[in-house]
Amino acid sequence: MRDAIAVPGEAASGKAAPLALASVAIEGWHALAERAIEPNGFYLPGWALAAEASARGRGGQLALTVWRESPDDGAAQLIGLLPAISLWRACGIPLPALASADAYGTLCTPLLDREGALEGVQELMRQARRAGARALLLRDVALDGAALKTFNRALAADGLRVSVPQSHARACLDATRDAEQLLREALGAKKLKELRRQRHRLAEHGEVSFEVARSADEVARALEIFLTLEAGGWKAGRGTALLQHAGDAAFIRRAAVALAEQRGCEIAVLRAGTAPVAAAILVRHQDRAFYFKLGVDERFARFSPGVQLTLDITRHFCADPAIALADSLAAPDHPMIDPIWRGRLIIGDVLIPLRRNDPVVALVHVAMALRQRLRAHARRAVHLLRKLKQLRRS
Repeated sequence: MRDAIAVPGEAASGKAAPLALASVAIEGWHALAERAIEPNGFYLPGWALAAEASARGRGGQLALTVWRESPDDGAAQLIGLLPAISLWRACGIPLPALASADAYGTLCTPLLDREGALEGVQELMRQARRAGARALLLRDVALDGAALKTFNRALAADGLRVSVPQSHARACLDATRDAEQLLREALGAKKLKELRRQRHRLAEHGEVSFEVARSADEVARALEIFLTLEAGGWKAGRGTALLQHAGDAAFIRRAAVALAEQRGCEIAVLRAGTAPVAAAILVRHQDRAFYFKLGVDERFARFSPGVQLTLDITRHFCADPAIALADSLAAPDHPMIDPIWRGRLIIGDVLIPLRRNDPVVALVHVAMALRQRLRAHARRAVHLLRKLKQLRRS
């Protein structure tokens, strides 16, 4: 592998290089997404290509792809796709391995054809080996998902097994349930009464309404509301609001509209009168929804606008027979979403060996574990510093 995938010391001659992500045939990609064994809205072509084109740090992605002849008409059919980058670029670890690419969403499940998933996984691993990789790191995948189960089957046939350098639980919603019963069980009568009181207080600023933008034109307009709200909140202070970076803003404007054209993106907006007080980007793929981002007007913070919007989104998903599960995409122990969505998805990084008894795999695992501990220490230090700043201000 060359420096394009940044694997130190590997010669490029005689090895099949993965495709550039932008060169994957769109029609085949769309068809695979419809047949995928496990949903991932962030590897849909409209989203992933928008991230590749302009989002910060997401350019230059490669794609491991698997094609076969269609059993129906003999035409070429895409049955496996994994956007990939080097382990060095993904994690700062200088070892010869590939990692699934982050397409601006904390889910990196490969797209695998439900009728050819095992064949797809086997060829994805062969292609990674031909490209010089000694291991494949799938970041942020569901540990009980159909895609990983297929990798486990393929590895077991070769006497290999995955390892999991890190995992965590994040909130999800069983959207097949009755929303009101679910909310009563999750929050209890007392908390729901307090939230109703806050909503009545919010209504003093104008009638409270919930709306969902669905068409491409509606989503484009509602997205600007979301971007303005997000840029006016605490994310702007941390420099993480999408509107603060031209590339990120261009990415989400392109991605949201592209997905909306395929019924894959909605923007939910909560208003008090004509004033938007909260907005959220919702991504859809097959029977799954993804709660991508939330923005609120902090002038209305005492009315809990983010929670109010989330309650309406919960009802929206539960009322939609096409949605079975909603993934919060949230960090573990998230203070807002965890008490409301009580289901849990176990998400982890999965290290896939590509050769038997390869010491590189053990080195990658140790390096990943060490990196995880260092990041945890850094997060605690940042949290402590923020608390100290708050104490000084008070």
